[in-house]
Amino acid sequence: MHSDVQDALRIGNPVRTNANVIAQVWRNGARQARLAKALRRVTIEPITREDGYRAGELMGATRTKDVVDATVALQARSGDRVYTSDPGDLQKLCAATGFKAKVIRC
Repeated sequence: MHSDVQDALRIGNPVRTNANVIAQVWRNGARQARLAKALRRVTIEPITREDGYRAGELMGATRTKDVVDATVALQARSGDRVYTSDPGDLQKLCAATGFKAKVIRC
């Protein structure tokens, strides 16, 4: 987990994600005790049917292919920091939503 995210959790700043992101990083619960502990303090935003339609449209508009990135971009708002190992696609996706989230490589 990125140190800025750990810092935000430590000082009580809100951290949000969605279940798609968890699916992308979760591999072996017994070996991911730190991640499991951190996730208990993270708000997990729901993904709805409408979000699915919007994510598909967003990927079409930006010519990207990652559903997880698209759902993250849809949930990001101006001023949010979005941590990713793939900033290129997320920058495109976030820009296309009209919100000014800061995308940070981790």
